[in-house]
Amino acid sequence: MSIGRTFVDVRPLRTSPVFRRLLIGRTVSSLGGFMTVVTVMYQVWDMTHSSVWTGAVGLAQAVPLVTVGLLAGAWVDRADRRRVFLLSTVGSAVCAVLLAVQGFTGHVPAAVVLALVAVQTSFTAVGAPASGVFLPRLLPRDQVGAGLALQQVTGQSMMLLGPAVAGVVLGWWGVGVCYLLDALSFGMAFYGAYGLPALPPEGGKSRPGLHGVLDGLRFLTGHRVVRGALLTDLAATVLSMPVSLFPLVDSERFGGDPRTLGLFLSALAVGGVVATALSGPVTRLARPGPVMLCASGTWGAALALFGLTTSGWAGLGTLVLAGAADAVAVLSRATIVQTRTPDALLGRVTAAETIVGQAGPQIGNLRAGLVAARTSATTALLTGGLMCLLAVLAVAVRTPELRDGGAVTPDGR
Repeated sequence: MSIGRTFVDVRPLRTSPVFRRLLIGRTVSSLGGFMTVVTVMYQVWDMTHSSVWTGAVGLAQAVPLVTVGLLAGAWVDRADRRRVFLLSTVGSAVCAVLLAVQGFTGHVPAAVVLALVAVQTSFTAVGAPASGVFLPRLLPRDQVGAGLALQQVTGQSMMLLGPAVAGVVLGWWGVGVCYLLDALSFGMAFYGAYGLPALPPEGGKSRPGLHGVLDGLRFLTGHRVVRGALLTDLAATVLSMPVSLFPLVDSERFGGDPRTLGLFLSALAVGGVVATALSGPVTRLARPGPVMLCASGTWGAALALFGLTTSGWAGLGTLVLAGAADAVAVLSRATIVQTRTPDALLGRVTAAETIVGQAGPQIGNLRAGLVAARTSATTALLTGGLMCLLAVLAVAVRTPELRDGGAVTPDGR
């Protein structure tokens, strides 16, 4: 295999100028978004000095994603997806401007900041299922996985860069400038999507309201490959998410050194960036099902090993491996969803995928914290990793269509 085919497949950048512009806009907007994540946490802590309030930031983001997401998916499957995404981008930008205004003026209660975050997240919940249909309509089927990999590697790179940039901007110019830069970044997202063609649903529009939501849920429960992919993701995140345990592990083994804690968080991201950058063979293989199962099992095994290791460098190595496995699993899951779902249902299924991807880690971190509170971080990590392995094995055994490659069967399932 040539070295060129080892790295992320860049064919979509060459073959689709529309995708190229969309990716640039998405990357700049992601940078602004990760800056805002850090800025909100910093501002709320500075205003309240309360971990309850900083925890409420996650709640302000999670609740709109769940409550708005499914209904938004049904709406997206009735409308021009390009127009929906542009409207959601404008709404998010307005919220960012309002956050900047309150950041410059000060003296705004923390509850108002969280309310603005919740409204902005609601617009995000509308835009996510709309953007989820872009790649299958813009790229050939054999390049969808490559397009997703390019989105993932740029997004993870911004996840590494955004907090660092936010720290510099906060130190020099304060929270108002951070929010303002995020607002400006939405201009690039708008520019990237403005050149898209009209993207109405193919194959019939969704039924309105709750009926459309139920149609999407029936597809999810009936399509064995897509259902298996989402269940595998839930097994990995709900049963073995480790992030909430990092402070306890750092305290138990490394004396609570903040530098070690930061390395734990960075190791996962580094693994993800490297794995996605070297994803060329994975996306060209066109067998996302077994790849996802193996990657999810590797995630669980790596975290179980992290629970057992007492060496700092070995622990970081297992986290890099876990981050790489997670990136490959997420890429494979997204490929399955976007290539196995009919266009008329893709908005609703993408909304469900977004909810799984956002809510699963939150529940997993809560599970890990509760187990560790009654036992230890080692027990929480080890049992979580082993339960993840068993759950992934159970999905593989019960879903041969996913295990055999994720190809569409004659009955569409």
